[in-house]
Amino acid sequence: MFARNVSVHLKPNSVAEFTRTLDEKIIPVLRKQKGFQDEIAFVAPNGTEAVSITLWDRKEDAEAYNRGTYPEVLKTLAKVFEGTPQIQSYEVSNSTFHKIAAHVAA
Repeated sequence: MFARNVSVHLKPNSVAEFTRTLDEKIIPVLRKQKGFQDEIAFVAPNGTEAVSITLWDRKEDAEAYNRGTYPEVLKTLAKVFEGTPQIQSYEVSNSTFHKIAAHVAA
């Protein structure tokens, strides 16, 4: 399993719109993407930052989304964030929700 971590700086007073946009516009698009498993979004208590973690079956699925659909997702969310989102990618080593066990190095 593969994860993408996207961090953004939210515009002032935009948490409600950020959450609504994820629910109504972004998650439905993600669910149509090959290999998409889950999205978990976090908002800092002061409402100035948000982090979104998406989980994918394979790295190739996440990369295909990044090349194809992600630019449109950015346009949809542009009204609620400032600056350039920071993206990091990871191999998932453990998850209780997805029942993933750490790979044992030989």
